Amino acid sequence: MKPFEHFIGQMLESARRVQARDPQAATDIIQQALAQAGLLTPQQKTGAPTQAPEFVDLNPPPAWSKPKPRPRPAAKAAARLPGRFIVGSHGCEAGSRRYKLYIPAKPAEGRRPLVVMLHGCTQNPDDFATGTGMNALAEEFGVLVLYPEQDGRANRSHCWNWFEPGHQARDAGEPGILAAMTREVMREYDAEPLQVFVAGMSAGGAMAAVLGAEYPELFAAIGVHSGLPAGSARDMITGLQAMKKPGRARSLRKAVPVIVFHGDADHVVNAANGEAVLKQFVGAHAGLRATPLHASETETTQGGRRSTCRTWRDEGGRAMAQHWIVHGAGHTWTGGDAAGSHTDALGPNASREMLRFFLER
Repeated sequence: MKPFEHFIGQMLESARRVQARDPQAATDIIQQALAQAGLLTPQQKTGAPTQAPEFVDLNPPPAWSKPKPRPRPAAKAAARLPGRFIVGSHGCEAGSRRYKLYIPAKPAEGRRPLVVMLHGCTQNPDDFATGTGMNALAEEFGVLVLYPEQDGRANRSHCWNWFEPGHQARDAGEPGILAAMTREVMREYDAEPLQVFVAGMSAGGAMAAVLGAEYPELFAAIGVHSGLPAGSARDMITGLQAMKKPGRARSLRKAVPVIVFHGDADHVVNAANGEAVLKQFVGAHAGLRATPLHASETETTQGGRRSTCRTWRDEGGRAMAQHWIVHGAGHTWTGGDAAGSHTDALGPNASREMLRFFLER
């Protein structure tokens, strides 16, 4: 059995122990798994408090134990840009979350497009902005970029709870909060309502798929990087299972254009999930259109990595779906800045390609 498969098996067993109301056994299993992965020393085990396991999105061994270069502070990286990176918060009936918003210094030539960026597990808005480099692109193209922040009280690993049914439906849970937050920022900063987009990494990508499925009238297109289809899990156990092997994605009543990035060496979220996202959204497009989408495929090498890019276009030639398979890439944002976490400087610039796809709407 591969190390990651063994780790997933241990996490599933710990979740079963929680359901059986045996939290001590669950904690012991988690500690053993982390110790075997090199993430927990014997000293850390002593006196560890008993607690239920939390959904975690970790990179697989042996990369876990490799030393990483110390990143420069995200605030310093952002300070070099001329625009404003402001802090805000939004509260509604579904709950509240903080956020950061990048407002470019470039004068607006009308209403600006708005891109909502959802970070992955263990990340935050500053880290995600630095790693994706989206604020620099915001200056170049004159767009607003909104970075909602997951509350540690909602998920200790700062994962969006995409795997829970209470956070997969319209006007409820985190989708309700994020949609309401988006609308509030649109009103306050005069965003163009026909050019509002959402993208995310990993757990953020899975939540972006949920938002695209539940709010097609709000989001003109979505971007899913290393994520999963909407509604692909019903709890932590099925979430972990879906990460390893995607199940059948639920059908959608209406679809928005989608761009997907996934590394074929991703051992955290299986690359077949990228295919499942495409099947979910392209399937909806096909069911709603009188004429079929036309598919094409190209091979390209950008940033030192080879990629296969498939595009589905409508009868007018507009791209309705695009799938980038980045060969050799793991669970990372491709073409990203090493100063941010879960990034890979090699490969196509996912941020630029997503923004290009979005602004074609």
